[in-house]
Amino acid sequence: MTVPSLLLLLFAVFSSAGGQIMLKHGMKGAAAAAGEHGGSVALRAATSPWVVVGLVVFAVSALAWMSTLAKVPLSIAYPFNALGYLLIVLAGATVLHERTSMWTWGGSALVVVGLATVMAGQQR
Repeated sequence: MTVPSLLLLLFAVFSSAGGQIMLKHGMKGAAAAAGEHGGSVALRAATSPWVVVGLVVFAVSALAWMSTLAKVPLSIAYPFNALGYLLIVLAGATVLHERTSMWTWGGSALVVVGLATVMAGQQR
């Protein structure tokens, strides 16, 4: 895999994770506002800047992912989605202050080991 392809792949993964975090933050706020002031959660979400920007970032990540798939074999690209899982767990705990258990962190470590194993196998 070339360096530009790797960078594109990492951009796709990181932007996807970032979009998911923005969507979660926006939906949490939309649900709270709907509960507090009434109205539809869907309408609150549609007018939430976090949700709108999260959708845009997620759309950009989808375009980056499609570009990645044009250049990188799926057997190499897809395991990198596991890195996105780790990023989301980490951001959920630090940015969104969600509770995570030792089981979650242990499972996340196993995901990283799996990604490293796949990449080590591709180097041969």
